[in-house]
Amino acid sequence: MSPGHRGEAALLAATVVNLPFGTLYAFSVFLKPMEALLGATRAEMGFVFGLATVTLTVGMNFAPQLYRRLSPVTLALACGLTSGLGLMLAASASGFAQFALGYGVLFGPGAGVLFIVAQQAVNQTVVQRRGLANGYVVSLYPLGAMFGAPVFGWSIVAFGVRPTLAGLGAVVLVACASAAALLRAARIDMQDTSAPQAAGGRLGRTFYLLAAVFFLAASAGLTVLSQAAAIVQAYGGAAAFAVGATTFITGAVGAARIGGGWLVDHFAAARVGVGAHACSLAGAMLLLLKPTPVSAAFALGLIGIGYGIVSGLAAGTIAQYWHKNQFGYVAGRLYIAWCAAAIGLPVLAGALFDRTGSYASTVWVAAGISVLGMLVAGRLPAR
Repeated sequence: MSPGHRGEAALLAATVVNLPFGTLYAFSVFLKPMEALLGATRAEMGFVFGLATVTLTVGMNFAPQLYRRLSPVTLALACGLTSGLGLMLAASASGFAQFALGYGVLFGPGAGVLFIVAQQAVNQTVVQRRGLANGYVVSLYPLGAMFGAPVFGWSIVAFGVRPTLAGLGAVVLVACASAAALLRAARIDMQDTSAPQAAGGRLGRTFYLLAAVFFLAASAGLTVLSQAAAIVQAYGGAAAFAVGATTFITGAVGAARIGGGWLVDHFAAARVGVGAHACSLAGAMLLLLKPTPVSAAFALGLIGIGYGIVSGLAAGTIAQYWHKNQFGYVAGRLYIAWCAAAIGLPVLAGALFDRTGSYASTVWVAAGISVLGMLVAGRLPAR
């Protein structure tokens, strides 16, 4: 297979495997049905989402060690089995602990490993427009949620939440097996053996600036993605409108991630980062000034777009700042900031809602975070 075809195969494998795992971002659709089924609180459901992101991040950081020792085919099959069984366990949960174990502990690691494996494979094979390619790969999670949210909403009404989760587990298994077949056919080397390996080491000031920009954007963005449907309903939106809004928001985030990758191919990272956080700030201010269901959907979309641009920026600038052999290692470390964001403001937002019945305080926090993000992003260096 030619180098160009290997790049196409890597992008296709990333698409197949990351779309179903990206339904993590449609978790908000499961909030009310699972709360009713298990008698769980909003804060407890926020904890499960946070736990899933922790285990996903653990998988990301172990991925470089794994793909240097095991073939991507073996990893795809093993991760599909673990994550699929985790969703099956969550589907049969009779209590909160079992649901947290299945969705929060078992589903996440496989998703994290394959996310980094897919990115590493793409960066080893794609030569031109790497920012755009990386933006596309990271867009697949919100795009998976965009497709998944309406399907989940329909399936929960038609069949119930348990069959919906079990069906997702089956889709994950099939997707991982398909990705394994693509990676096997492409015969992609996960490391360029002609270049220095540089598997670890000191990351430096640039990394920590990028991590701070990513953390701040993800704090607001993940709050939106994990609770979008519930937030819209809290501002008076009907259940069907809330599911539609979630679809719109996740689609906007996916498009913004592609756009963020394209932007860093053409503009300085600092300018892109400042603009992204300004977009999120505009969304927060809109929701504070005009708290209606329709404005909530558009405001959350703006916050999500800001987060999406920063996500594409982060993936694209890794390809600019570091050698391609280091991509998986640096990306895994960077997503620790994403994980910290996921267990911060989203969980706090759930706790504040349980106490006050409102998301107003959370929106104020998101606005302050966006201002800080603009200040930090302005210090990002040139490529």
